[in-house]
Amino acid sequence: MKIVVDRDKCIGSGQCVMTDPAVFDQDEDDGLVILLQPEPPADHQAAARDAAMICPSQAITIQE
Repeated sequence: MKIVVDRDKCIGSGQCVMTDPAVFDQDEDDGLVILLQPEPPADHQAAARDAAMICPSQAITIQE
């Protein structure tokens, strides 16, 4: 699995960070997503899929 984020689409809702703070973070300056683990380990992949699904701006893409 590979995660791709589009910071231009991100609106800083923080849903991804609440879903898996080991994979996603928010920039303290602009509140936009920071991807901590572009290729998360197996035990974080389900949460990464959930984060992509609930992202209100569809800024997170999962590539299998």
